[in-house]
Parts: sequence; structure tokens; C-alpha cells
Amino acid sequence: MTPDAPLFQAEHLHKRYGDAEVVNGVSLHIRPGECLGVIGPNGAGKTTTLRMCLGLTQPDSGSVRFCLPRQTEAAPTWLTMPADALAIKAQLGVVSQFDTLDPDFSCAENLLVYGRYFGLKDALLRERIPKLLEFAALSHKAQTQPGELSGGMKRRLSLARALVNDPALLLLDEPTTGLDPQARHLMWERLQQLLQQGKSILLTTHFMDEAERLCHRLVVLDHGRQIAEGTPRDLIAQHLEPDVVEVYGQGALALQHAPCARLAARVEVSGETVFFYTAQATPLLAELASHPGLRTLHRPANLEDLFLKLTGRQIRADG
Repeated sequence: MTPDAPLFQAEHLHKRYGDAEVVNGVSLHIRPGECLGVIGPNGAGKTTTLRMCLGLTQPDSGSVRFCLPRQTEAAPTWLTMPADALAIKAQLGVVSQFDTLDPDFSCAENLLVYGRYFGLKDALLRERIPKLLEFAALSHKAQTQPGELSGGMKRRLSLARALVNDPALLLLDEPTTGLDPQARHLMWERLQQLLQQGKSILLTTHFMDEAERLCHRLVVLDHGRQIAEGTPRDLIAQHLEPDVVEVYGQGALALQHAPCARLAARVEVSGETVFFYTAQATPLLAELASHPGLRTLHRPANLEDLFLKLTGRQIRADG
């Protein structure tokens, strides 16, 4: 397999529940050693897409294929869902949104029992488990049950468990939701290590800083459709002005209709903050300096700005 050849492909996936088409023509491909991020608001179709990739949900149409890592120069072997589901799942590691650890087993026993599902011998597992616990910074918790672990420890144990079969591809569904900043950064560090080892990752997340830090490419979903794809930097450059000036404080909302608004390419309001998007921030900042009651923040455009421009600022119901 060449470095640019895909390890995993999902093409033209469709899924309908009743009158609602929750996934409409989504296509993904992931190369070895690449992290692909899937972002979008609640109800965009992220989890359903992930479930179809895992073979947990049958698509109405479309295909899911996995390329077995080659040991020789022979032609690559492609496996397809659902015909080769077991063989594909043997190459995957999964960390779901919700804790699925067995509360009756210790950390080490969780890894041992999970490894047996893949038909791995106990001798191999007992050799592998200490290394996985060390990777997860849980060596000192080997005999501890999950109920006694912090949220961050549980997520790292779930990641270690997902690695027990030495998968080529990890599928992570919002892996850092609910974690404090320290726990999130430790999780990011571990995921970066896996990418450096050549693992591939398919990641769904609501954290734009997480997506920008980890993902080589992003797919943006909204209402089940794939509305943008590219590297984080390319997407920002393609869809946004380079500079953002946030203005808040007394009288800020009136500025959206003031003459200074003409100095920006685009103006948006969220709550009590006015966002000016511009390619030339200096004249705008000079004008705003004449309003001493205002507070300003000048920063480069980021993924959160991209997300909000493409999918809107309105709050949506969970989906």
C-alpha cells in the first residue's frame, strides 16, 4: 500500500429513518497514518455515519471498504461491509461516546476479556496489557475497577482497550467529551503518539481546537450532507476572511449598523458580541478605538468561525 492509497473508504452513504434522510451521500477516505475529522452540529449525521462505517447500521445505499495492510508486494486485499464485517472489525479499534467498560472487572481484566473477543491468546494478551496500561498512564491502576477511576482515566482505559487487537484504524466518537482541560490534553498527546506510530484515526468531535490540533483533513456535515472537505488551514482560507475583531461592551450591538461596519467584509452578532470579519483589521481597530466603552479582541480566523459560518449560529435540538 502506497502512502497515498486509502486504508478505508466509505462511498455515497445514504440512510433514511422514516421521512428523515439522516445521511445523504457522504463519502470518506482515510490514508495510513492520517487523522480524518468529521464535524457538524447535533443531528448532522456524524454518529450514524460512524455506525455505518462500523457495520452497526446498514446503509440504504453506498459502500464501506477496508484495505488490509499488505505484508508483500502483492495486490492489496479489499474487504467490504457487511460481507467481510468480522475481518474488518478485527482491524478496527473503537472508542464510543459513552462508557462501555465492564464495572465488575479491573482495568487489566477489562483489557484481557476484550482481547479474548478477538480470539487473542491469553499469553499474548498478558504480554500486551502492561504496555497498554503504561501507554494510558494507568499502570498504577491495573487492579482498580472502572468505577473508582476519574473521567479522564476511564477515557484512556477505553482507548487502551480499543488498541488491544493492534488495529490499523481507530474510530473515535467524541472521545474527550466531559473531560477537564488537563485530561483532554493528555488524551490528545496519546492520540498524537498513535498517529506517529502509523495508526489511522476517524474522529468525530464538537471541539474545534481538538479538530485543528489532531486532524490532517476535515469533513463538515450538516443536515446529513457533506458540505465541505479539506485541511483545517485550507478550509479557513477558502471560506473566511483572515482576521476577526470581536467587540463587546456598552453600545457594541449598535455598531453593526454604524459606519465602521463598512470596514468589514462581513458582520455577525451572537448574544452581546459583534463579530467583524475583515482582510484589513487596522482601519477597523482605529475606528473602534474612538469608542472607549467597548472592549475588542483581534484574532485570526479559526475553525470555530468556519463551523459557525457553514452551519449557522442557531442552537439545535440534540440528534
